[in-house]
Amino acid sequence: MTLHTDWRDIPKDALGTVAALGNFDGVHRGHVHLLNSLRAARPDHPLSVVTFDPHPRELFRPQDPPCRLMLPDVRAKALEEQGVSHVFQIPFDEEFSRLSAESFVQDVLLQSLGVRHVACGADFAFGHRRTGNTDDLEALLAPKGIGLTIVPQLVDEGGPISSSRIRRLLQEGYPERAALELGRPWSIVGPVIHGDQRGRLLGFPTANIPLRQHLEPARGVYAVQVTLPDGRVIPGVANIGRRPTINDGQESRLEVHLFDFSEDLYGKTLSVALIALLRDEKRFSGLEELKAQIAQDAEQARGLLEI
Repeated sequence: MTLHTDWRDIPKDALGTVAALGNFDGVHRGHVHLLNSLRAARPDHPLSVVTFDPHPRELFRPQDPPCRLMLPDVRAKALEEQGVSHVFQIPFDEEFSRLSAESFVQDVLLQSLGVRHVACGADFAFGHRRTGNTDDLEALLAPKGIGLTIVPQLVDEGGPISSSRIRRLLQEGYPERAALELGRPWSIVGPVIHGDQRGRLLGFPTANIPLRQHLEPARGVYAVQVTLPDGRVIPGVANIGRRPTINDGQESRLEVHLFDFSEDLYGKTLSVALIALLRDEKRFSGLEELKAQIAQDAEQARGLLEI
């Protein structure tokens, strides 16, 4: 898979793809359904995705808390795993946001990317102030001989599968249900940074990973599976929150204790998959009570992860 971040400078060998349009945050089962539908409709051309970074919500509502299910590099890797040959990651800035619906189709999709066929969901909107809809998209593509496949949302017993629904499940503390929508456990991916080493003093050394632009799920303690850079998967227990017992005034963070593991992880990028929420965040009377609770959490996580 090749990642392209400048839509004005696309190499010739990347032209002529069939393109799926959307944010693809999470690359969930609904997104996979869209990609498979496009592949089935036009198996004669390489498969591509036209997406955006940052998420448009971050430009228009910068005061909102981070909302991403995955960061761009992880999204690109997930799309590659689905057989996507090219990801056209368009910088979504003020200038691009003012592009008209017609210019998006003519200048971006046709002239710069040279797409041969397009697919999107029925609710896809584009152009300045989201004035373009799927009817407009078809009207702009058809005269150029470019087909359009509108793919209905994938639906399960809970309704249409969507990124917003998965975000809500995570924020409400249901990572298992979010995993069913995603097709895999939800993961926070990031580098291990230096913390205050308080976990080591409590007998449970932790790897500290900033949430960055990731969505903050329900605060509390989770059973987790941690994937190391070399591919090893290590079970563990993690806390997400602001550590009310210590009350250090820090922003929310992810602190993960890997079971039966003592290697140096500073600077390495970990993928921490949330398997189950064990308990909500709470304040303890002191460090001894906190230490006892952490031991109990670790034992519960080991049982749940069957180790």
